[in-house]
Amino acid sequence: MKLMWFHLMPYTELPDDFREKNPSVWVDIHSSLFDPRRAHHMYNDFMDELEYAAECGFDAICVNEHHNNGYGLMPSPNLVASSLARRTTDTALCILGNSLALYNPPTRVAEEFAMIDCISGGRLIAGFPVGSPMDTCYAYGQNPSMLRERYYEAHDLVKKAWTAPDTFAFNGRFNQQRYVNIWPRPVQKPHPPIWIPGGGSVETWQWCAEMDYVYCYLSYYGYKAGQATMSGFWDEMKKLGKDLNPYRAGFLQFVGVAETRQQALELYAEPAEYFYGRCLHIDPRFAGPPGYATEETQRRGIKGMVCKRPTRVSKRRSATKPSSRCCRARWMRSSTRAT
Repeated sequence: MKLMWFHLMPYTELPDDFREKNPSVWVDIHSSLFDPRRAHHMYNDFMDELEYAAECGFDAICVNEHHNNGYGLMPSPNLVASSLARRTTDTALCILGNSLALYNPPTRVAEEFAMIDCISGGRLIAGFPVGSPMDTCYAYGQNPSMLRERYYEAHDLVKKAWTAPDTFAFNGRFNQQRYVNIWPRPVQKPHPPIWIPGGGSVETWQWCAEMDYVYCYLSYYGYKAGQATMSGFWDEMKKLGKDLNPYRAGFLQFVGVAETRQQALELYAEPAEYFYGRCLHIDPRFAGPPGYATEETQRRGIKGMVCKRPTRVSKRRSATKPSSRCCRARWMRSSTRAT
């Protein structure tokens, strides 16, 4: 198991009544809430924390990309990673990542990632998220039904730009470039390791298996909910005939460490309530645009909810009399596999 430290860089001074007076922390959050002078201190504090995590011996420090929001103040994680490349020595730099479908042309990602890999001496982990609907569809105006096609094409272009020895032309549906010949080139050969962060899309699992990429599930709502998703991932790997190598998957989970439970509550209750109450306050109208989730992912989600319904009913009945029928969730010990 490898342990990594992930920083979202949320705005730390949203007002106490933010949730009551604002519909969403994402997309249309009002600019009057942002104070650049205070953000100057926040960014430097965030950078100090990332550098300290590297000094503490974490296997990697992680940053990511978001737009139009107070949940994560990194519209360009590459800027942060380039600074960390100079201020750290042997810790991996995990950028989770660049939302490929938003770059025109995507070779900008190939160039900047290669540059960071060179500055760091080959410590880059390249993350390629499809991107949240808030970022991709609302903040950057992409058509949700075409987002995944655009993403796959951008991925192919970036990967070929890293590995092709000669100048080439690229003629795709969304990208046409007569001369692709990026300088610099990455240190790691044939290319930096590619990780795919996701929220549980079946197609993303299948694609990671096909490409032999690491799948990273970003869990915000406790290990039990996360375990259900990771169980689905490992079941899919079995169906596809893939070995259950624990390094196929990464798992993000909030963790508070203290000597006792009470001490942990004293240390982390306030920041946890701030994050869940304000930073995750997202208007439902931005969370699921039509066409963003694929048909297969939606179908499996509906089947899962139908399965859970009898479970809840049977639990209520069991309080009065035994029930011979129930729908049991199948759990795997993903804590030993999702590292």
